[in-house]
Amino acid sequence: MITVDFLPQTAFTFMLIFSRLAAMIMLLPARVIVKLAPVAYVFCLGLLAAALVFGREVNGAKSWLYIGPIGLQVAEIAKVGTVLAVTALLARKEARRGSVPYMIGAVVLILIPTILVIMQNDTGTGLVFLALIPVMMFWSGAVPLPWMALAGAAAAAVYLVIVNPAWAALFVGMASLGMLLWTRSKAMSALMLIGVGAIATAAWFGLFKVLEPHQIDRLVAFDDPEAYRYGAGFHVIQAKAAIGSGGVFGKGFTQGTQTQLAYIPENSTDFIYCVIGEEFGFLGTMGVLLLFAFLIIRLAGLGVQAGFALPRLFIAGVTGIFLVHILINIGMTIGLMPVIGIPLPFLSYGGSALLANTAMLAIALNLHAKRDEFAVYS
Repeated sequence: MITVDFLPQTAFTFMLIFSRLAAMIMLLPARVIVKLAPVAYVFCLGLLAAALVFGREVNGAKSWLYIGPIGLQVAEIAKVGTVLAVTALLARKEARRGSVPYMIGAVVLILIPTILVIMQNDTGTGLVFLALIPVMMFWSGAVPLPWMALAGAAAAAVYLVIVNPAWAALFVGMASLGMLLWTRSKAMSALMLIGVGAIATAAWFGLFKVLEPHQIDRLVAFDDPEAYRYGAGFHVIQAKAAIGSGGVFGKGFTQGTQTQLAYIPENSTDFIYCVIGEEFGFLGTMGVLLLFAFLIIRLAGLGVQAGFALPRLFIAGVTGIFLVHILINIGMTIGLMPVIGIPLPFLSYGGSALLANTAMLAIALNLHAKRDEFAVYS
């Protein structure tokens, strides 16, 4: 049985296949890609639904769908169709004028695959989908900056609830005062206090009253891994030990004891950054961060240069997905984020993620190169 994400001996073959796929996407007319957006979105929803019914469970997540001998992690593929569909909707003139039905429609388009992914028990990927909401809304220009600040404050409050609920309460109060000083609007300040406070309260209730003990441990272990040394904190402790043991120059390729002796779980996928840190040291990890910084900055620059809404929005969505993956994956290996298990783009082993990331990058380059075709949308 062949699995796209379990073929180390054919990794180079997959790279060749996906590079040719990228070349084919680059040759397509940009208008064709946009017209296929609804079809791609429905197809991706079909894959997600099929995985729930016919999928195979791997590492606790029922997100693998086998089509003949080929296994795909369909949640990764669904990112492409979702970003395309939301882009096509928000690029319409009515949406950019702040039409509420279009805004609601975009949120619904994102929430449907999010719910299906979470039902597969793949919460990490579900969070990536949710992150598309503020990213796409901001770049559409239809949502004022204070409202984006509300969304950011809500995300920060949820994070602080996991770390320390008292800090979350203090943050909500300070954020409300900051909103009042910034906007001079009592209504926006009250919304910050009540709305973000309600979200933080709901997060606290869900964390400590709804989730099972082992799920809670996995979320809070990153803040104090020593307290969970023989449970959920073990991964965090071993990850930090591996990265720290690499020193400045690392131990050398395949010479890392923590990773090569399997003290680090999933060291070819979720914890690949630990392998880099142990074997190539501080210089290797900084090199990876600089490459990712170049990728993100370059993509954001292409989005700004695009000029027209449609290529700008798609590039923004792709940039947001990459950035969330990078922040969460690296953050969980160094103890700054909960261990939720999402791959590091283009580095973690996995054919499904590589396929999705290659397709998104190729479409982004295509839409930017042929951006003049979208003057009619502006």
